[in-house]
Amino acid sequence: MPVTIRPLTPADRAAWEPLWRGYQIFYKTDIPQATTDATWQRFHDAGEPMRAFGAFDGDRMIGIVHTILHRSTWTVGDYCYLQDLFVDPAVRGSGAGRALIEAVYAYAKDQGASRVHWLTHETNDHAMLLYDRIADKSGFIQYRKIL
Repeated sequence: MPVTIRPLTPADRAAWEPLWRGYQIFYKTDIPQATTDATWQRFHDAGEPMRAFGAFDGDRMIGIVHTILHRSTWTVGDYCYLQDLFVDPAVRGSGAGRALIEAVYAYAKDQGASRVHWLTHETNDHAMLLYDRIADKSGFIQYRKIL
């Protein structure tokens, strides 16, 4: 299936929210609505370091990923934290997850970041099959890509 990745806009909230909820269910957490509302606003505030991207199959959003640019004491360039990667379980294996990660790599490089990194739970074996192919394992159950 051809997957399109693009930054999310305020008009995408209704399609984003079920995927955001699915992510929370996967990790057995419940983020308060006030935090969700603040997070959504931050994605669309040019003064904030957070961004959100969606994977689309036609007009249907099938995956999401969030990013946070942040300083590091180890490099001059910022790091890009890839956070909250989630793909609709019905379309896992379609390449949407990889496409979302590759879009974050491109975004981070465009922003002058020196590294993309993320965390996953040690039991997330299926996702780690992909991560092991496209990033470097740090030994801290952290994945990163030097740019």
